[in-house]
Amino acid sequence: MKKLFLLFTTLLFVCLSAQKQGKDYSNILKSKSIYEINAFLRDAHPDDPRRSVLKPKVMELMKDYIKNAPPGDQKVRQMQDWLAMLKRKSSTKITFDEMNAIIKQKQIAKYQKELQVGQSAIVYTKSSPQNVYVTPSATAKTKTTAVIADNEASEFNMLMADNPVEHKNKTVKILNSLFDNDPNAKECIVMIENKSDCNIIVRIEGIGNTKYRLPVPAHGDNSMVIQKGDYLFTSIVCGAQYASQKTIQKPLMVALGSSSK
Repeated sequence: MKKLFLLFTTLLFVCLSAQKQGKDYSNILKSKSIYEINAFLRDAHPDDPRRSVLKPKVMELMKDYIKNAPPGDQKVRQMQDWLAMLKRKSSTKITFDEMNAIIKQKQIAKYQKELQVGQSAIVYTKSSPQNVYVTPSATAKTKTTAVIADNEASEFNMLMADNPVEHKNKTVKILNSLFDNDPNAKECIVMIENKSDCNIIVRIEGIGNTKYRLPVPAHGDNSMVIQKGDYLFTSIVCGAQYASQKTIQKPLMVALGSSSK
């Protein structure tokens, strides 16, 4: 009877755990999908008994994928990163602080390279004032489109065109901020990731005349150092208005837009 009760409790726990996550993992033990098993390990309760079977299974699947992947396969690096994480802990789930640390290290490497070569490493296509975004009409029968012009094109191009001296000063300032862990510092870094198909300008407005403009290329990112304080962030992302109030007291990353592809 006790064994029956224990089995029922375990099954109930497994079902509730899966329901809580909003995903059906009832057949997860039969899965041969790296992504499905990886998602289960991130979602499941630490005491879920299926972990002991699925963690070594997915690690073997990842090793096989890496071994048989064709040259230049972009997924190999991801599999290698996941394998390294699974060797250290129970899943590939990372904390907010870990994510921030990863982003910080990538930014440091990026700006150190820019300082060495003396120019921006950002690759982008210049904005054009002509028809940058087309959206289907609400009337499906007519199949017409609404065209939105890029009124910020010349301003974006101007902001991206740093001269070598300006770029060096900006890069040094960003690197200093990335390495600075002083909580009493008056400035900190803001990074904007643009996931949209359009070049954008993020306007950051604080108290009085404190204003910043940060150009961010499509599918790229850009950073700047600003004074700590309260700000209104606004932008036009492929014709759509974005606005958000933010209090900046520590480094911040904001992701805007999503690819239409």
